[in-house]
Amino acid sequence: MTAIHTRAPALTIRAGRRTLKRLQEKPLTPDDVHVIPGAAGGPKALGLSGLDKAIFADWLPRIEQERSLIGSSIGSWRFAAIASSDNPREQLSRLAELYTAQRFSKGVTAAEVTRQSTLFLQELIGGREEYILGHPWYRLNVMVVRSLGLLEPDTKGRLGFGLMGAISANLVGRRHLGRFLERGILHDPRLEAPLSPLTDFPSHQVPLSADNLFQALLASASIPLVMSGVRDIPGAPGGIYRDGGMLDYHLDLPYEQPGVVLYPHFTDRIVPGWFDKTLPWRRGDATRLQDVLLIAPSSDYLEHLPGGRLPDRKDFETYAGNDRTRERIWRQAIAESDRMGDEFLELLETGRLPDVVEPL
Repeated sequence: MTAIHTRAPALTIRAGRRTLKRLQEKPLTPDDVHVIPGAAGGPKALGLSGLDKAIFADWLPRIEQERSLIGSSIGSWRFAAIASSDNPREQLSRLAELYTAQRFSKGVTAAEVTRQSTLFLQELIGGREEYILGHPWYRLNVMVVRSLGLLEPDTKGRLGFGLMGAISANLVGRRHLGRFLERGILHDPRLEAPLSPLTDFPSHQVPLSADNLFQALLASASIPLVMSGVRDIPGAPGGIYRDGGMLDYHLDLPYEQPGVVLYPHFTDRIVPGWFDKTLPWRRGDATRLQDVLLIAPSSDYLEHLPGGRLPDRKDFETYAGNDRTRERIWRQAIAESDRMGDEFLELLETGRLPDVVEPL
């Protein structure tokens, strides 16, 4: 008898308490989904391209309803791309190619990275701002942070000193980051962010407009020391704004909405803030995540990618002077990600999704 070999699953799927119960009662349908978070993580987003296309181009459009997209850093850029056109598949491909084609020389300055990132964003959404702000059913929310105290300076030495202070404060307790950072949420003017009142850090919400959309997106991805901060976003409190992932890396937030928070993510772990990446005891709050359905690459899927992982920002250093190899590896990971999208759609169409879901 010939042995039958089945391919290992490409996805790991986890659900919060209320979503687990919901899936036991009824199949997941597009009208269940009211909120989609998008985490910070740089080029890791490219490794989700095929999954994003399945969700935003094939599945969600089956039912047109108001949905909040809430992203930090590259998460906000993904969602701006998706909301910038009636062809999200094409825009996601454009995002992946523009990111892959970036090249940085050794010792590149923050000013040069900012210049290239500005050109990248202009190529991605330039001229599409009004479409994003008037999208028939997507409502964009862009997470940023306003720098306070020692994190205000944008000079390398002083900013580095401020970051050391923030890292030390975060080790003592995440709440101490409130001395360094204030959360900003720039939201679609038609709908505020889908969150309960935020009490963990000083926070403010500001409506998005044609005057501040571009600056908000640029600020949301402005990693300190890698890019320059963005000064004085129109409509927001004055100051220097930086990467929203510093406070909300994986968007461990108190979501308030009537259905499922569908979360296509790079990993099956929720890390609250950027400074928590090396702190394994810092995990997402189960109460905040009870409505989440998290969809991530499986360990087996990752093992079969080049280097055994998704594209990573460190690849710019690893393959310095050999961009063609980095680009080839990244494009391979982008192409392979279609398998995740196909698997997600198959699980929905066959009704097998509840059989593979694990607790979050």
